[in-house]
Amino acid sequence: MGHDHEDAVRRMLDKQEIHEVVLRYCRGVDRMDLDAVRDCYHPDATDDHGSFSGDVDAFVAWIGRLLPRYSMTMHLVANHLAEFAGPDLARAETYGVAFHRTDSPDPRGNLTTGFRYVDDFRRRDGRWRIARRVATTEWVRVDDPAAHWPIPEGMLTGRRDRTDAVYAPLT
Repeated sequence: MGHDHEDAVRRMLDKQEIHEVVLRYCRGVDRMDLDAVRDCYHPDATDDHGSFSGDVDAFVAWIGRLLPRYSMTMHLVANHLAEFAGPDLARAETYGVAFHRTDSPDPRGNLTTGFRYVDDFRRRDGRWRIARRVATTEWVRVDDPAAHWPIPEGMLTGRRDRTDAVYAPLT
């Protein structure tokens, strides 16, 4: 195989690894698995996330205080573009929609937001992680909790801890 082909395959694998970091971040937030969230960042990373700006440890502590006010969150990501500025540096732009729900009538507890993650990724020790994130809010919609349909009794629902089905052992 030629060198160009090997480079193209390496770049595809890099893009896949970067995308999976974004997906693991969303799982970590929605399952309130703060260790999983932290693992998406390099230890010296920063995050500018709306009303928060600071280092990764302060960010994880902040979402650890914020997330319990919701009965559920669901982050869906769509457009994802990773562009490389060198063998170990990339910028990824990811579009998404995040649902936040509570039983409270307070509109701040029942939001749907359109966002973008603008992430500077670095590969260190062979692992791609976020070095700097800027999260932009593109739009916000408030949802009326009276319009929420109850989940029928007996239906399996997502859990916001490590008892969620995604953490069950493979059979």
